[in-house]
Amino acid sequence: MIVVTGASGQLGRLVIEQLLAGGKVAATDIVAAVRSPEKVADLAEQGVVVHEADYTKPETLVSAFAGADKLLLISSSEVGQRFVQHKNAIEAAKEAGVALVAYTSILNAAESPLPLAAEHKQTEALLAESGVPFVLLRNGWYSENYAMGAPAALQLEALYGCAGDGKISSAARADYAAAAAAVLTASDDQAGKVYELAGDDAYTLTELAAIISAESGKEIPYVNLPEADYAGALKQAGLPEGLAVLLAESDTGASKGGLFDNSKTLSALIGRATTPMSDSVKAALVG
Repeated sequence: MIVVTGASGQLGRLVIEQLLAGGKVAATDIVAAVRSPEKVADLAEQGVVVHEADYTKPETLVSAFAGADKLLLISSSEVGQRFVQHKNAIEAAKEAGVALVAYTSILNAAESPLPLAAEHKQTEALLAESGVPFVLLRNGWYSENYAMGAPAALQLEALYGCAGDGKISSAARADYAAAAAAVLTASDDQAGKVYELAGDDAYTLTELAAIISAESGKEIPYVNLPEADYAGALKQAGLPEGLAVLLAESDTGASKGGLFDNSKTLSALIGRATTPMSDSVKAALVG
């Protein structure tokens, strides 16, 4: 039995779709662990087992993980509270006797210059101390994180950021979901493995602006700002302060190489090339 946490989220849903595709795993052998079971009623209709699982309520985690052979621990979206939530999940996995925990960490977590990496490093250390067999899926940036800004770039007639000439090896969320499914269904032992996962083709934000220009037919330049100015612009655009600061810090991290990787481990794992950034931009512009 495979348990997927955060199953109502964008990544979790895609992982379950991948597990179900082609009958890789029977629906009744998949557990969608979610905070709000009603959000995955469609999965339940397909035969997927649904259990309430709230990272802040350890008792729900223990019951949701009971009988699981493998657990995909999708990192919490609540930055600043992640480590405590992950600790609850890891302790519950140990209590439930889960044979393998696959954790979605961040690219090159040990050396990452992104402040976002701190809680991932803490979680990785806790997994190592826990005694629970685990595999690390160190996911790079989702292409959607940048592609979703394409419509705004058209409105503003420029793409703004603070990543300088830093190269970004992003991949579509579906690519990372395929990798998670591949690891969860692998016939060989995955315990102890570390996968640095990133897109095949890297780009700078200047090159991303050129992609947006090509896909939209409108000339869009890239404007590099100081980190504080970029965070301020994001807040002015309506983003919550925490998210604005996070995105700006991540851009600065990208300028230091934090979002670059050329190992092509992801495409090797999923058996195909990763999704081109132009496809993600095109999808964002279509809406």
